[in-house]
Amino acid sequence: MERDDLRVLSILVSWFFTHAAWVNADRLCKLAAAQKPARVRAFWAGLGRSISVKDRRFAPLGKLHHGARVDLLRAGSDFQVKRNGEDPRFASGPLPVPANVLRERSSDVLTPGQLAARHSAYRARVIIGPSYRADMWAALEREPQLPAAELARRTYGSFATAWHVRRDFVIALEADAGKRARGGALRRALGGVRTPR
Repeated sequence: MERDDLRVLSILVSWFFTHAAWVNADRLCKLAAAQKPARVRAFWAGLGRSISVKDRRFAPLGKLHHGARVDLLRAGSDFQVKRNGEDPRFASGPLPVPANVLRERSSDVLTPGQLAARHSAYRARVIIGPSYRADMWAALEREPQLPAAELARRTYGSFATAWHVRRDFVIALEADAGKRARGGALRRALGGVRTPR
């Protein structure tokens, strides 16, 4: 926003609308609220108002900007809006975005399936839900020995949540180890006899 890099901004907007269902809304709202520039807050408020119609978790984003509308383009914004209309993703929000300024191409971003295959925390959010718990579980999959305090610090969650996730992760590991041990004992008992498929 502050560098007027509309190419990166268009990709961010496309990414957000593609992946909003798996975004940790609480964390994003806190990050956006910490931003000082009015244009940045207006941008997040515009996204929040647009997406919160379908997903109420983002309603706090829509309240980040108060006062007059802030133009996306530093010059010629009114002319572009009159000529092409407003981008429907930001219509009537705090940030007037002329249509055709921010490219909307789904091929610019990975699909949820592609991203889940590449990113363990995103995959955990798909399985568990978009929460601090999912982020903590993914962190423990990478580093199972993390203590609860460090887990909370790295994932920006609370110590209590980290403690519970760590406890549940250890239980899951023990259950997996028990299954493998029972499977090994069964194979030994069968003495190499091939079981029917």
